[in-house]
Amino acid sequence: MASSKPRKDAWAPWVFTVLIVIVWQAICSGFSVSEFIFPSPAAVVGSLIEFAGPIADHAWQTFWTTVAGFGIGVGVGLILGFIIGSSRFMYNALYPLMIGFNSIPKAAFVPILVVWFGIGTVPAILTAFLISFFPIVVNVATGLATLEPELEDVLRSLGAKRLDVLIKVGLPRSLPYFFASLKVAITLAFVGAVVSETVAANKGIGYLMMSAGSSMRMGLVFAGLIVISAMAMVMYVAFAILERRMTGWATRGMDSKI
Repeated sequence: MASSKPRKDAWAPWVFTVLIVIVWQAICSGFSVSEFIFPSPAAVVGSLIEFAGPIADHAWQTFWTTVAGFGIGVGVGLILGFIIGSSRFMYNALYPLMIGFNSIPKAAFVPILVVWFGIGTVPAILTAFLISFFPIVVNVATGLATLEPELEDVLRSLGAKRLDVLIKVGLPRSLPYFFASLKVAITLAFVGAVVSETVAANKGIGYLMMSAGSSMRMGLVFAGLIVISAMAMVMYVAFAILERRMTGWATRGMDSKI
């Protein structure tokens, strides 16, 4: 069981963040950097306060479209990962195709999605899905494909069928891989949603940033960046906590990462 004692370096990220903000503000103030080029933290906070209502509205749009696309990605990723990882033939046949698909910049799909579904929410959801499902597929497939042959032989000798081995042993064994992929995939999902919103949406943080940039409100642009980062970090931490609770058996003796 992981130790419940607080880590001595738990405050390190916060201290480092404060130092970055101080240096950032000092540079902007000391060199009189124009806010149209590089807004100071004070200007960003001012924009967050001034446009709190619109930012919250656009942030909610981005959040739920991201979660929707991510949810689809989890479902598809689990199914494909199970299929690819359960058979050596399927692994050799499909894995190279997955690599090739993942190498395509997902922003290239946005114009196609606009033609198919129009400007709005659907392209953002699908872009979040397209960019987030691949890590899940890879990790689930890896967890299943690396099941020890000796363990499988023992289980088969006891009367277990291949499907029984995969479901009762392979999938639980793949949980650490799966939760690790969720933490990566959720951050990528935000990237996909925002990229789509900058091109093919009339609402969302990406749309807000593009509108603010076109009117030279750089403080508002940076405020959008901070909101995106905050949402992604909250979701990452949520999945990290869930991972620790669900797969504590795989990290016994290791210090908590949170």
